[in-house]
Formats: sequence, C-alpha cells, structure tokens
Amino acid sequence: MKPQFKIGHGYDIHRLIAGRKLILGGVEIDHHLGLDGHSDADVICHAIMDALLGAASLGDIGTHFPDTNLEYKNADSLILLGKVKDLLTAVGYKIGNIDISVIAERPKLSRFFSQMKSNVSSKLEIAGNDISIKATTNEGIGSLGNGEGIAAFCVALIYK
Repeated sequence: MKPQFKIGHGYDIHRLIAGRKLILGGVEIDHHLGLDGHSDADVICHAIMDALLGAASLGDIGTHFPDTNLEYKNADSLILLGKVKDLLTAVGYKIGNIDISVIAERPKLSRFFSQMKSNVSSKLEIAGNDISIKATTNEGIGSLGNGEGIAAFCVALIYK
C-alpha cells in the first residue's frame, strides 16, 4: 500500500506581559516578560499541535484543550504536545518532520534551539534532525515588531 502523506499548518500568537514566565519549546527563558495565556502559552508547542491536528483532520488545540477547562490552566504545553502525538498514533499516523518559524523581536532565541528541539523530539518521538526551529524578527513592524508578543508558524508532514 502506498504511504498516505498529509501536510498541516499551525499558527499561534500570545501577548507578552509582566509577571509570567517565558516558555518556548518547553524551555524557560530568562526574560522580563512572559507570554499571556490559559496554559503556559508556549507558542512553539501550540503551533506544532495545530499543524499536526490539522494534518490529521482532528480539529485544533481549542477543541482538545479548551481554555474554558480549568484542567489546562497553566498546563505544560509539552505534556499537551505528547497527548497530540498519542491522538495521531491512535488514528495510524506517524510524524515525518516539522518546521517551525518563531517571530520575536527579543529575546534572541538561537542559543535555545538545541534544547527546544530535544524537548519536542522527545515528546513526539521523532529524531531531532526531523525538526527545524528558526526565528526572525518582524523588523519593527506592527505589534510583533513593537515587542508586544511572540508568534510561531509550523508546517508538519504526517504519514500512514
């Protein structure tokens, strides 16, 4: 039987605020602002989850982990990512690769990419070289460019 390939796209954005930890790709980053959200607001994990769920036609993270459910208040998004992997496995999909782009004016993120990849590959049970994480700025344009938030895009390939 010929393999069945599907591609999904995910996006997430959260506002930066005082009094919260900055968590990206499961890494706590020392910064004076953190991302505001119901869970830990990890935009990298959230974009990955939506890309994977979308590729498998399984809805989105709001369907599976609604912000109206107190069970997910301050939830560790790496744990939620593992649950998404289990949902894919249950319907017969494996993950081929994921490609993530983070948009953040600051802090600079490249020194954290190795640990982020390790965290994500461990939860998804895929090789680190099947994960690409990169960052760019918004060149001072708009709310992201003004440093008001951080966003992430992800494209994921899954197959049966």
